[in-house]
Amino acid sequence: MPFIDINTIEAIEPVPGCRMRTPYGEKLMLSYLEMDEGAVVPLHDHPHEQGGMLIKGQVELTIGDETRICEAGSLFIIPPNTPHKAVAVNGPAVVLDVFSPVREDYAELFNKYIPPV
Repeated sequence: MPFIDINTIEAIEPVPGCRMRTPYGEKLMLSYLEMDEGAVVPLHDHPHEQGGMLIKGQVELTIGDETRICEAGSLFIIPPNTPHKAVAVNGPAVVLDVFSPVREDYAELFNKYIPPV
């Protein structure tokens, strides 16, 4: 699956107001996340390293003890096992996240809708 048309992947709604599409390879996963205004990805952590870029809108992002308003073009890296939270503010937002290694929980959800190639 070297080329991906994100519009052909059915979205998963992990929390209310958030839709994600999570194609992945052997060692990394992409997560195209669309957030409605006010949608919250609650405080959580996981053993995966996570990096990302805000593509559209504004997100109040908390990583560890630091909170910032991120705008389109903002990049971030979240170390493994670091608590983090995201809230879409002042309208909807789109975020591209990258996880390494692949998040098994997302891969399982992804595979419920998209058969392996």
